[in-house]
Amino acid sequence: MKFDLSPIDVVDDISKEDFEKNYLIPRKPLVIKNMARQWPAYKKWTMDYMKEVVGEKIVPLYDSSKADPSKPINASAAEMKFTDYIDLIKETPTDLRIFLFDPIKFAPKLLDDYIAPKELMGGFLDSFPNMFFGGKGSVTFLHYDIDLAHIFHTHFNGRKHVILFEYKWKDRLYKIPNATYALEDYDVENPDFDKFPALKGVKGIEAYLEHGDTLFMPTGYWHWMKYLDGSFSISLRAWDKSWAVKANSLYNLTIQRKYDDFMKANFRERYMKWKENLAIKKANKALAANLPR
Repeated sequence: MKFDLSPIDVVDDISKEDFEKNYLIPRKPLVIKNMARQWPAYKKWTMDYMKEVVGEKIVPLYDSSKADPSKPINASAAEMKFTDYIDLIKETPTDLRIFLFDPIKFAPKLLDDYIAPKELMGGFLDSFPNMFFGGKGSVTFLHYDIDLAHIFHTHFNGRKHVILFEYKWKDRLYKIPNATYALEDYDVENPDFDKFPALKGVKGIEAYLEHGDTLFMPTGYWHWMKYLDGSFSISLRAWDKSWAVKANSLYNLTIQRKYDDFMKANFRERYMKWKENLAIKKANKALAANLPR
């Protein structure tokens, strides 16, 4: 069985007024087809171009294995020259991904190749936006972003499958306490509702991204992503206007993260087991109460 998923709204173009009224203010995801077609990156950003401008920097790589409680959440699984990694994902299915290496810092000319959609909203954050690379079949585990930014996520050189859930479903998704990710023991594409009963009835949104498509993900949205081809994306981030969201972001980035790191460093498997058990208890409680309503 699968989650109850609705197709995402898709537009070629959208005005600021329609975007604010129908997507930004109600915090509803959207795919915009033509936004990145106005960027130099739309034609320039091939795999070979990335190799040329970034070069042979050593990059950390991450796989789909469950997090080791004795290591930081962002501990890498391997390292490789960037050029070798690009060659790998061009030719071979692999679950190795790049998500904590920022190519733009090593190739600042890439800054000239994209345009933040300031005609739709303000508050954009990064001087060096995040880029993400993955081999065919690699998966980004279910999570929401710790800084609670709005995200414009544009994909290049292939296809990506995306499943999204509103933040309100956090307990039913088995959210891990003191973290921004879900229990990693179920398959988001084919969840086992007998083993994880709280997942049954959770409603989500599904999207398939192709070259140049831009996904708008509002603040707090849970997302799971699968690379259907070796490909890459860039995420442009913008603040939500709500001061409550900003305060929650600051709490996540400081107090919660430091506390979680301290507990993992000192209690490791015991702490992770406690967190997983608590996630299951909270999920079952939310299911029994028929939450969220």
